[in-house]
Amino acid sequence: MTTFSTRDIPAMTGRTVIVTGANSGIGRAAATALAAKGARIVLAVRDTDKGHAAAAQMTGTTEVRGLDLANLDSIREFAAGWDGEIDLLINNAGIMIPPKSLTADGFELQFGTNHLGHFALTNLLLEHVTGRVVTVSSSGYRFGAIDFDDLQWERRPYKVWAAYGQSKLANLLFTAELQRKLIGVGSSVKATAAHPGYAATNLQFHSGNRAMDAISAIGNRLLAQDADGGALPTLYAAVHDIPGNSYAGPARFLEWRGGAKLVKRTAAAEDMDVARRLWEVSEQLTDVRFPLSAQDPSANGKVTNEVVSSTKADHWLNRRG
Repeated sequence: MTTFSTRDIPAMTGRTVIVTGANSGIGRAAATALAAKGARIVLAVRDTDKGHAAAAQMTGTTEVRGLDLANLDSIREFAAGWDGEIDLLINNAGIMIPPKSLTADGFELQFGTNHLGHFALTNLLLEHVTGRVVTVSSSGYRFGAIDFDDLQWERRPYKVWAAYGQSKLANLLFTAELQRKLIGVGSSVKATAAHPGYAATNLQFHSGNRAMDAISAIGNRLLAQDADGGALPTLYAAVHDIPGNSYAGPARFLEWRGGAKLVKRTAAAEDMDVARRLWEVSEQLTDVRFPLSAQDPSANGKVTNEVVSSTKADHWLNRRG
């Protein structure tokens, strides 16, 4: 079996790619590989100094723009400042098992950043997207469940891995529902997802727990692949000839490492009833909705991202003050 590698990425000259969290880890590796093929890379990053440092090491055309996925105002500002087509939107940025904390808008940090931030960003940019939306999940989604009664972990004792798993399961359900909606309006845009397997990045070292971070460091040295290897499933999901709602992961060692291929999901990650409900709740929480209309054959209908009125959303917003 031929293993996918960066050599299989086609020429990307003239194509615009946005990569969130492209200043480090698999996001940086994916951006570097696409830039080397001629793409114009927009590094959408919270720390623009780190973004410029990363961009300086890439070949080709790069641009750095500030984006904080834990702040809806920042996401709206980024989207409002965008002009022109987007061939690829890679929703890569994420956080993993930090101590319990909240986003600027009062959401649990992992769910708010990993899912709601990318949900809002994608829908605010979707009228510009002409190719694919790739969302990076994790095999850790298997640890999670979507608890609609307590999405923000306000009632339950906080469990970092379960919260992380919920956010990564949400990434897969978001991809499934986004693809369903794109098909529904006749759009040729595809939504795909990927997971990096076990990749050695700095993502694992923010738990606030010395023992856990030490275990992660040992695991990275002994078992993990590097960021370049971890980026291959993202690149596969971005450029390979695959159907919408495909899920890519490493090809070897129980999906821990080695190349990329299409991988299976659990039934929980394919539950379209949960996916639809999560989408509706995400619209309510972010005040952002799917922007495309079936009335336009090109699927570029101008439905504005207006405030979604609902008792649940109003209650949440009012409670946050």
